[in-house]
Amino acid sequence: MGQLHGKVTRRLTLFVRQMAWLNTTPKPDARSKRAKLNLDVPRLTRAERMKKDRVEIPMPPNPLPHVVDRLIEIGLTEAAGMGAGPVSWLTIEAWCRLTGIDLPVWEARLIRRLSVEYVAEQRRAESENCPPPWRWQVTEAEKRAANRELESVLG
Repeated sequence: MGQLHGKVTRRLTLFVRQMAWLNTTPKPDARSKRAKLNLDVPRLTRAERMKKDRVEIPMPPNPLPHVVDRLIEIGLTEAAGMGAGPVSWLTIEAWCRLTGIDLPVWEARLIRRLSVEYVAEQRRAESENCPPPWRWQVTEAEKRAANRELESVLG
């Protein structure tokens, strides 16, 4: 049972990290010209950019969709100090009480761990050079979108 649990946890973690990477708005390197110009250009998350470019949003397989659904309903993150932090045990407990769903201990721990992973990946993904946690086959739509962007820069 331990090996199966570990394998499922790794796959769920990868899924949640990919969600965080996609839902983060990358920031230019502080040393770059773009960052120094500080243009008031509306910035898009990676997922919003892909939708705008009509590119299918890539996601790894999700072995336990109900766990991710519960995590999203509870909250991927919550306010903490000067930014987002992982969902607290108190929040998880309140969600259980209010919904009448008695989560097994392993599932509550998994939800908390996935929230921690989500927050950590969001922080990493703020760098525009951060690679995605999960690789996928590049589609023709992605290639066309990259070419359009390159042509707009180079003229």
